[in-house]
Amino acid sequence: MIRIVTIEREYGSGAAEIAEMLAQQLGWKLWDKDLTAEIAKMANCRRSAVEEREERLDPLYYRLTRSFWRGSHEGSIAVDPLQMLDADSIVRFSEKIVNRAAAEGNCVLVGRGSQHFLQDRDDTLRFFFYAPREDKVERLVRQGTVRKNAEQLIDTVDRERAAFIKTFFHVEWPDRNVYHAMMNTASGDAAVVRAVLSFMQTEPAKRAA
Repeated sequence: MIRIVTIEREYGSGAAEIAEMLAQQLGWKLWDKDLTAEIAKMANCRRSAVEEREERLDPLYYRLTRSFWRGSHEGSIAVDPLQMLDADSIVRFSEKIVNRAAAEGNCVLVGRGSQHFLQDRDDTLRFFFYAPREDKVERLVRQGTVRKNAEQLIDTVDRERAAFIKTFFHVEWPDRNVYHAMMNTASGDAAVVRAVLSFMQTEPAKRAA
């Protein structure tokens, strides 16, 4: 019985909106922004700080600064939580929250490595959403992003996600072997939700095939 859906995505493909629609139709818990909020709570820092760092590697200057800071303050007094927030700690927190959400079940998880953390569970379906470049640009523009910025973000965010996945999960992004299906969201959000729901109702043997 399927109790969990994970959604990995290209930036601008509409995964957040589709995941919200899917969770509402299923009556399940959506873990997207709430996942970020839980990471921030565990790290004892602002949610905006997590948003700036999740699903990407630490910049070189940040790694060097942290290394120096740790060496200079080894065993010293109170540590600023923000100084301790890096990609490694975010991944550890993410894994704990994702596994806790999976244990509770009836949830839709968006990104944050959830497809890899839960890839061995039989009660989980894993999807990857993508779309043509222009469709992604147009979606972001409709949401208020300047076109030039939208075009840059589509490239940079996905490049950062690919580097993040390769570093922490040792696979190329997207790793086609981990997904039950990869869906083009250009067909429309409602159509994608219907396809996911239909897929969930398919017999396990047919899904495996």
